[in-house]
Amino acid sequence: MKKFLSVFVLTVVLLTGCTVPESGNSLSEIPSATAPTASEQITENGCIPINYTNQTGIWLPYMDFESYMYGKSEEEFTENVRKLLENALNKGINTVYFHVHPNGDAYYSSDIFPKGTFLDGSYDPLKIMLDTAHSMGISVHAWLNPYRLQTVEQMETLSDDFIIKQWINDNSPMVKIVNGRWYLNPAYKEVTELVSKTADEILNNYCVDGIHIDDYFYPATDPEFDVEAFELSGRNDLDNWRRENITNMVKSLYDTVKSHGEGLKFGISPQGNIETDYNTQYADVELWTGTSGYADYIVPQIYYGFENETCPFEETLSRWENLAENSGVSLIIGLAEYKLGKYDQWAGVLGENEWIDNPDIIDRQIELVKASPVADGYALYG
Repeated sequence: MKKFLSVFVLTVVLLTGCTVPESGNSLSEIPSATAPTASEQITENGCIPINYTNQTGIWLPYMDFESYMYGKSEEEFTENVRKLLENALNKGINTVYFHVHPNGDAYYSSDIFPKGTFLDGSYDPLKIMLDTAHSMGISVHAWLNPYRLQTVEQMETLSDDFIIKQWINDNSPMVKIVNGRWYLNPAYKEVTELVSKTADEILNNYCVDGIHIDDYFYPATDPEFDVEAFELSGRNDLDNWRRENITNMVKSLYDTVKSHGEGLKFGISPQGNIETDYNTQYADVELWTGTSGYADYIVPQIYYGFENETCPFEETLSRWENLAENSGVSLIIGLAEYKLGKYDQWAGVLGENEWIDNPDIIDRQIELVKASPVADGYALYG
């Protein structure tokens, strides 16, 4: 299962045709702007991480697995992955966030979680993704959703062997239903330990280059969601207590990743709206972005146009730059490629047609990110 890279790696010449040089090039011969930053640091299980100083990323979400994984043989899936990554290279991508744990499930070999819904074959998607991507010099970060689980209907079909199902059977407050889906409750240390154990299992068995989480933090704002734990805590400020719960999970994940090797990266992709992060997700992005020791990189989802009435792109970018400046945390800007040509109902009157009227909007945003004195790259959600 483990893929051991040689001391020489392939690299990608980004944004200049995206060609891949022949293998055997010494790391010292690779231009510093695109060279892996920590390839000399071998991890606990003998892997050599591939990570880039200037990250150009792309998300590979589970919602797309139905098209290139479900119902496909191992050979068909492998070919689909190869084509997908070749297309990524053509866009200058050097890092992929591969959705391996979206809903309390696993698109890898796991003793903790059941197979993902779209994995109906006997092959290992993560191993194939790693083998293919690393052969092209592409970094792979395993993308986890820490708290989101299966729907109520899906959970009913799962074996009692899984710890989540056992908690449900025991009526444990560590799992809750929100809008027809089960979620882990961030208030409990056992939940934080399970989240870290999830990353630990992947890092023990695969040569991923990093761990990545996105913006699914607290599942609800309703005080009843975690009332039992809050009453036992003896605290009197629910919001601050919830933010501490999330930060404890983030810190635990960061420490888990680093325990496997300093060259491995841990990244967080929160929403682009800082107030929403802080007040409804209970995500203390100011702390994580402005202080070392919580994340190696932050990818705020600045999925807004220039004319968005709530969070115009340039102003929002500037706010995140201010948070990250001189913090030691890399700032990677998340861009909404999927919005191109679409009506944006949340942008206000001025911005609702911006993505239709301006087909060059992503190109303009990329140019601003490249010109930023703080940002270290961008990532595309298509």
